[in-house]
Amino acid sequence: MSLTRRDFARTSVLTGAGVALAGSVGALATAPNALAAADTDAGGDAAAHGHGVGYGPLLPDPDGILALPAGFSYEIITYSGRTRLESGEYTPSHHDGTATFDGPRGTTLLVNNHELKGPRANWTYPVPLTEGLVYDPAASGGCTVVEVRPGGRVAEWVGIAGTSTNCAGGRTPWGTWLTCEETEDKAGVNGMTKDHGYVFEVDPADRRANRDPKPVKALGRYAHEAVVVDPKRGHLYLTEDASGPNGLLYRWTPPAGFRHGRGRLRTLADDAGVLQAFKCFDSGGRFVDDLSRATRIGTVYGVDWVDVPDRDAKTVSVRKQFTDGQVTRARKLEGMWWGDGGAYIVSSYAREESPVQHDGQVWFYDPRRRTLTLKVLLGVNPDPAKDGAFDGPDNITVSPYGGLVIAEDGEGVQHLFGATESGRTYPIARNELNIGTTEKPEYSEFTGVTFSPDGRVLFANIQEPGIMLAITGPWKRQKG
Repeated sequence: MSLTRRDFARTSVLTGAGVALAGSVGALATAPNALAAADTDAGGDAAAHGHGVGYGPLLPDPDGILALPAGFSYEIITYSGRTRLESGEYTPSHHDGTATFDGPRGTTLLVNNHELKGPRANWTYPVPLTEGLVYDPAASGGCTVVEVRPGGRVAEWVGIAGTSTNCAGGRTPWGTWLTCEETEDKAGVNGMTKDHGYVFEVDPADRRANRDPKPVKALGRYAHEAVVVDPKRGHLYLTEDASGPNGLLYRWTPPAGFRHGRGRLRTLADDAGVLQAFKCFDSGGRFVDDLSRATRIGTVYGVDWVDVPDRDAKTVSVRKQFTDGQVTRARKLEGMWWGDGGAYIVSSYAREESPVQHDGQVWFYDPRRRTLTLKVLLGVNPDPAKDGAFDGPDNITVSPYGGLVIAEDGEGVQHLFGATESGRTYPIARNELNIGTTEKPEYSEFTGVTFSPDGRVLFANIQEPGIMLAITGPWKRQKG
């Protein structure tokens, strides 16, 4: 049933929902449980200044890998070109989206995407073509599964190979991983022998279930970024990281009678269920063409869903099948995480291709109310090379200690940072591995931020060259 613009306007008035229109006077500074970036301490030492937020200043790492607050430490779990898989090949490079699962005998299993695009010859350490686990032998990407126990890595093996540009993805409530291809390459393009731009399911606990990989074509073919599952309603929400025009947020509704479970997505027909793109409007019923229109924390939009004409994009990219006015767009729709009864959704940044520039947004979609609320807004960073400010949020997770933990993929200095429920941000880690030169330093983005199932370990990746890190320390509930 469609949520009409009139319904949304009436509901906003009756419930007193915080609605802030772009450019309006007296817009809300915060919304209930809102997260904001305005209170970031320039020196990254909010706790030291008595704010009670975060863990204090980041201390330089003598090994040049990861700066952390006092009392915290890290361990390298995998390192591309140094650690090896069970089969003897080196760990693939370009670590990206990651999730954790309870493993056997007290271990933790992690599924780790490797964002490798194009022919295998382009990469020194592609995902090995393990027999029975290959979709397209020409493609270089895929996933590995890493088994760790307290005190160290146990083993690593291939979960899927022969896929391309495996960026983010998402964990399912039934204990599997959905890996997303951020590409639209078809057979014959960039050396590929099969069409790409799909979602694949990987089971970290059952290697046999991963044999003969099959794309879940019902979820569409486009530049997928992340996916989350609504455990109550069965919907899947998917982000698209694309431009020219900007990408879309999608919702897939399962067909009547379908029940989720391990391996069941791959049994679906290619046209099963309904794939739709979002369309937002404000409290006055005005259509919102791009999420960058929102300039105030607490902005709330109503959401409608519009059917996708050709989900497999046989001749025209899915996002290009809509005309202006049919759907809402957003620049660099990136990570998502399900929590608090809805989906946290990242728009990493907006530049000239969007109506209003920003250096990062985090939205919250409430499926019950059918509303999208702006929780985090990062202004344009005037000096990305200077430590302190945050920009370019990407992968994201909900923290067991309150609020969010966000991986930075911006310009210059790269951080893991937290955002509390009361509206403050704080640094957790800084990448100190310079892959550039002394004259022109360069620091790779963070990816794959996720906590262990017991909440004691924060895992994160440095994408290039490809390092998985386990961070431990005196975690505490952040004041809200």
